[in-house]
Amino acid sequence: MSEIPAGAMRFNSDSQKLEYWNGSAWFQVHTATPNLGTSGDRQPGARGFFAGGIVPGSYQTQIDCINIASAGNSFDFGDLLVAAFGASACASRTRALQGMKEASSGGYSAQVDAWEIASLGQVFDFGDLVTAKRSGGSGGNQTRGLFFGGQPGGGSVAVTDYFTISSPGNYQDFGDMSTTLAEGFAAGISSPTRTIAAGGGSSKASIYATIPTLGSWQDFGDALTGGGQGADDGCSSATRGLFGGVYVPGSRTNDIEYITIASLGNFTNFGDLSQSRSATGACSSKTRGVWGGGATPSYVNTIDYVEIPTFGNAVDFGDLGRNVQTVGGTSNAHGGL
Repeated sequence: MSEIPAGAMRFNSDSQKLEYWNGSAWFQVHTATPNLGTSGDRQPGARGFFAGGIVPGSYQTQIDCINIASAGNSFDFGDLLVAAFGASACASRTRALQGMKEASSGGYSAQVDAWEIASLGQVFDFGDLVTAKRSGGSGGNQTRGLFFGGQPGGGSVAVTDYFTISSPGNYQDFGDMSTTLAEGFAAGISSPTRTIAAGGGSSKASIYATIPTLGSWQDFGDALTGGGQGADDGCSSATRGLFGGVYVPGSRTNDIEYITIASLGNFTNFGDLSQSRSATGACSSKTRGVWGGGATPSYVNTIDYVEIPTFGNAVDFGDLGRNVQTVGGTSNAHGGL
């Protein structure tokens, strides 16, 4: 029997469940999300967030929330502790975190804000990144979250910070990214075993890290379009990752590209966003990818979505509560969970 690569997926016909190989054993991919109760906008199932960002003349604390399974406008979830833009976000099924941001008070912030997904408005200080920076990417699974790359001011870093989502505290060093993606604005997506970073600067490169381990990143393949993806322009199921919208100097695209996460290789065309824009936030369920906000270059409140298992153009989902770009996007049902 040939060696099974870490991150491989299979369908178990006995249990009727999707499973992934972590390098030593098969583990079930969770497809359920917490029942969040029903009270007004609070509906059961997958919940997506667009946190912080910048509107013309103002850094933001607002967290917009959507119910991913049902199209409609966002509702106000609460406020971050630090008004900031250029941030990235990640989540387990019960807790979300946002970090890597430029604060309105001046300078870059190492602080990571966190909130419990089933509640409204209860944001708390989770801990600090190893390096204060903005405009990096993020990924992770149910247990571990990663913040990678970014700009600490006057340059960029290849550092990857990791943490245990259930345990507040300061972050630890995971390993370094390839220098080609250290310019910031790389987007991240995840399966339960892999995080993949793409874009950044003018690069078409993408690289991956194995989430349960520590160490350096490895080459994955090339995107169709090189340029700054925007820190949270990626979304995924457990098997497929999507990246939407790219800033190329002088222009923006509406391209959506996809990859099969467990394999290695170049990106393939999936379809188009409803607008040519960059600096969006993105979130996902197991079947649906959603992009919100961004710059065309005018700031917009657009939310559009695709069905991840298919191909095609994004369609209207609803509107955010503000015209905003560089929001931190995440959910309690993304492909890493």
